[in-house]
Amino acid sequence: MVVHTSITQPVAATAASAWVQRFSALLPPGTVLDLACGGGRHTRLFLDAGHAVLAVDRDRAAFAALQDLGAHTLQHDFEPSAETAAWPFAAHEFAAIVVCNYLHRPLFPFMLASLQDGGVLIYETFAMGNEAFGRPAKPAFLLRHGELLRQVQSNPAVEMQVIAYEEGYLERPQAAMVQRICARKAGQASALDQL
Repeated sequence: MVVHTSITQPVAATAASAWVQRFSALLPPGTVLDLACGGGRHTRLFLDAGHAVLAVDRDRAAFAALQDLGAHTLQHDFEPSAETAAWPFAAHEFAAIVVCNYLHRPLFPFMLASLQDGGVLIYETFAMGNEAFGRPAKPAFLLRHGELLRQVQSNPAVEMQVIAYEEGYLERPQAAMVQRICARKAGQASALDQL
C-alpha cells in the first residue's frame, strides 16, 4: 500500500514513533535490533513488550540506562566511509530491525540479509523536502521520492513483502518530510499483518 499523505505523530519527541508503535505487534519472537538507537525510545518500547533488544549506536550516552532495563548494547560506527558499511551481524540474526531518523544507504542489503525468515523491518526517516523545515537538509541524508521502497528491494537474495509504506509531511513532533515502511522478509503473508 503506497500512501502520500500528511502524517501525524505524538507530540513528545522522546516518545516512541507512532509508526513503530503501530507495527510493533507484528514482530515475531526473537531479538530486535534497534539500529542507531539514540536515547533508546524504541529499545524501551520493545523491552516493555517482552522482546530481547540489541541497542546499537556510535554514541554510548544512553547505554547504562538501557542496560539497567535489560537491553544488550553495542557501540558501533556503521559508516567507515560514505560508500561502505561496517556491518557486524550475521545473516538471519534478528527477528526485527527498527531504524528511525537515520540513513546510511550502504546498510540496506545487510539489514535485509540479517533478518530471520519472517522477520520485520520497521524504518522511518527524513525525505527530500525536509530542507524546508530544518535539519537534516543535505541530500545525502534525505531519501529521494520512493527511495525507501526501492531500498527494501536492494538485496536480490532477499524477498520482502511490504506491509505498509507512507511518504509525506509530518506535522509533529516537528514539521518534517518523511518516508516510512514496514516490511516482512520472505514474502510470506501472516495473519498478524492486520492493518
